Amino acid sequence: MSGKLEGKVAFITGAGRGQGRSHAVRMAEEGADIIAVDVCKQLDGVKIAMSTPDDLAETAAQVEALGRRIHAVEADVRDEDVITETVREGVAKFGRLDIVVANAGLASEGATLDEMTQKAWRDMIDVNLTGVWTTTKAATPHIVAGGRGGSIILTSSVGGLRGARHIGHYIAAKHGVIGLMRTLALELGDKRIRVNTLCPTNVGTPMLLNDATYRLFLPDLPNPTKEDFAKVAQTGQILPTPWVEPEDISAAALFLASDDARFITGVALPIDAGSLLR
Repeated sequence: MSGKLEGKVAFITGAGRGQGRSHAVRMAEEGADIIAVDVCKQLDGVKIAMSTPDDLAETAAQVEALGRRIHAVEADVRDEDVITETVREGVAKFGRLDIVVANAGLASEGATLDEMTQKAWRDMIDVNLTGVWTTTKAATPHIVAGGRGGSIILTSSVGGLRGARHIGHYIAAKHGVIGLMRTLALELGDKRIRVNTLCPTNVGTPMLLNDATYRLFLPDLPNPTKEDFAKVAQTGQILPTPWVEPEDISAAALFLASDDARFITGVALPIDAGSLLR
């Protein structure tokens, strides 16, 4: 039986682990070949552990185990030349591009906006907003050239739909992603290219489940644990879960990438366990 994405090619950023790896594997399961990038190093000033070359290699291995092809490159989404060349190489290998998932994102320690450093602000905006624009800029001409239409999926957040204290740089970037999505949807609609955003609540990935996050949300505890954080995180959801899993976001990404969503564009889709009702 053919998969929902049989014969298609998807370009996924931040594919080394977490949501990005989950998206790559899920789309490969449905028949897509994958162009994958991840920075695979610790960026200066970021205390939360980032992806490694081994992480991206594991993503590639999982995709190949499904019988699909993958072009995996260590690249920073802030580097327009490298991202452009990576997409060009992938399209040369696989012959087309149909789907983009601009998933790469950065987390950093929190501070109120009046106390935040300029470097923290700039790094966040450069990766989480400008990096999304760079990704779409590199990929869009290839989808247009194919003449078959396509689907561009940008990762925003529930933080793109509401405010939050101490992470104003993240909130601003994720609001910007939704504005970028709406503009691209208008600009590309006549070419049958759909553009939407995913807006997850907490997702159980290394970006969330780490000591820095626990201390941000539980500053009065000397050594907060994952279990301590889960109790706090649950208070933000309506459904009984402190966070959703990467596979939950991948199911939504697959839907938006597939012909099941062929007339859906310009949508900011929450996968939020009801948190936006709070």
